[in-house]
Amino acid sequence: MSSKRHSVLKKLVHFKTSKFWRNPKFWRRFALAALLGFLLATGGTAFWVASLDVSKLESPLAQPTFIYDQKGNKVFQLSSSRIEPVSIDKVPLKMREAIVAVEDRRFYEHQGVDAWSILRALAHDLKSGDFSEGGSTITQQLAKNLFLPTDKTIGRKFQEAAYAFKIELTLNKDQILEAYLNHIYFGEGRWGIQNAARFYFGKNVQGLSLEEAAMLAALPKAPSIYSPVKNKDKALERRNLVLSLMKEQNYISEPEYLKAKAQPINLHKGPEGELSGKYAPYVDYVIEEAISRYGFTEDQILGSGLQIYTQLDQTVQKAAEDVYQDKRFFPPGKPDQIVQSGIAIIDQHTGGIRGLVGYRGESIFREFNHATQLKRQPGSTFKPLSVYGPALEKGYTPYSILYDGPLNLNGYQPVNWDYQTRGYVTMQEAFQNSWNIPAVWLLNEIGLDTGMGFARRTGIPLSKEDRTLSLALGGLSTGVSPLQMAQAYSSFANLGVMNKAYAITKITTFEGSVLIQAKPETVKVTDPGTAYTMTLLLKNVVDNGTGKNAALDRPTAGKTGSVELPHIKEFAGIAKGVKDVWFVGYTPELTAAVWMGYDNTDREHYLTISGGTGPAVVFREVLSRALSNHPVVPFKIPSEYRLNPGKTYPPYSDFFNSWINRGETDELPSKGKGKKR
Repeated sequence: MSSKRHSVLKKLVHFKTSKFWRNPKFWRRFALAALLGFLLATGGTAFWVASLDVSKLESPLAQPTFIYDQKGNKVFQLSSSRIEPVSIDKVPLKMREAIVAVEDRRFYEHQGVDAWSILRALAHDLKSGDFSEGGSTITQQLAKNLFLPTDKTIGRKFQEAAYAFKIELTLNKDQILEAYLNHIYFGEGRWGIQNAARFYFGKNVQGLSLEEAAMLAALPKAPSIYSPVKNKDKALERRNLVLSLMKEQNYISEPEYLKAKAQPINLHKGPEGELSGKYAPYVDYVIEEAISRYGFTEDQILGSGLQIYTQLDQTVQKAAEDVYQDKRFFPPGKPDQIVQSGIAIIDQHTGGIRGLVGYRGESIFREFNHATQLKRQPGSTFKPLSVYGPALEKGYTPYSILYDGPLNLNGYQPVNWDYQTRGYVTMQEAFQNSWNIPAVWLLNEIGLDTGMGFARRTGIPLSKEDRTLSLALGGLSTGVSPLQMAQAYSSFANLGVMNKAYAITKITTFEGSVLIQAKPETVKVTDPGTAYTMTLLLKNVVDNGTGKNAALDRPTAGKTGSVELPHIKEFAGIAKGVKDVWFVGYTPELTAAVWMGYDNTDREHYLTISGGTGPAVVFREVLSRALSNHPVVPFKIPSEYRLNPGKTYPPYSDFFNSWINRGETDELPSKGKGKKR
């Protein structure tokens, strides 16, 4: 019966379907609907494109943007006047051809969007999900630089295409190329082809040779990577690629190609401009924050007459820059690679970033910022955030007894840096000497969820991959930046309340209309008693432990950290070597984090110092200079600072409680005053 029903139903469906598809009315209606949909979509898109405002192209050079410090003093000018415009007829033909050859070979054929290139790029982006593939024409790049934010989304790519169509309807090809060459960034703080020609080759754009034109055309793709100032080998390789593309596209002959390719890169740098000068590292971050946090475009920041008020303290910033320019405070490095470093200094009471240096070496505009963009494992500086802070919250005290012996937790076997064990130690001893086994054991005791929860409250982003006991030793899957670590430690320095770090206070128009007003964000990380107890532990590290080199002539608290080389074949046989070293600490006035390491660590490039040497010394030097005119004050003792008698504490709590109640809170007592166990 069932089979018979199925057969009838099948015939009925086949009949109706066949009749349905053969009906001429269906196709007429379908065609009409499709045509109507196409016309509506086309008309809507055309109306949208027509409504886009590209009038900025008519007067691209606006009033300069000024940056102010925390006291309202004007400290830096980001002026569009450094874009010295040149008309297209003054740009040598070979310069124009070089740019077209490497950036957009079909520039003179498409109408703003190269359909094949963008479809290929979108297919890659949809597959990868990161929307980072190329495919943008010169017109699209001009649209992106002038009118769009820097987010990498499919929506922005469609906007970019729409603006490109509008630009092509407004300007001819020579005008578009002229605008592009006058606005594109060529590295080393140089915008525009004229400024680039003067900076790199000491001449006006009219005098560029073929090989010089190819060198400049090589830069826009990745100015910091292909900079002939920083890396002549990569710059030469990229320049020669441009020359080969010019030959391939018949812009130059084979003899011209061979002659230009044989030429070395001869730089004749012009005078340094404002962007390589005073407070450039801080200005780099201000621009970064304005773009990432508030959605401004780089072009808006550089030429819209904005007034940007910041938390910059000139004394702090100058102290940091002076130290970072002094080679005495850093390891010697290698001829092909210096030891890099980054420092972030914030006011824990407000979250204001008072000073910041993101790199060593020549000051290059918007260089990679090791203070804010770095992602490295923090080593033992993470112990207060993942282990000891949450343990104090759960009732442990500096004199609680922790295990320090052979440990195997589901295959994870931590060792101390000195390869010794002591059986049982107090929390204070383990903390002071940065021993690893007690920290891992304690994290296992309080639970991974407890440790991760505390660290997250301090603003450290953690993923499910971080849910391992190596969290106790800073073994993070992604890593952190000095700014993130300074912000996290500021919660201890500010009695348990973290003020999120920020540089920009407000942004106004040239006339004074407020566009952006920062809204301070606070997070309660822990209670004042826990935070102050952590301060005492960290102060003891500086007074008596691994952080002695960070000691100032005022109360100082902090923690050292070193990250060992990966356990891989490349580093086999290296007995004493580390990848990254850290110091994170604070005084009653400021909190700072210092990182040191190589950009590319390998068997020839690794550190032989510790967090208690290099970074601790830099911390001391910077803060001693920054605070030289500040009176010495103690850490604030919270009025709530009393251990809760209702809690059950681990060993030594009775002694510790009586010690606190006597009011002896300036120093932790020595181990000898406590009970023996």
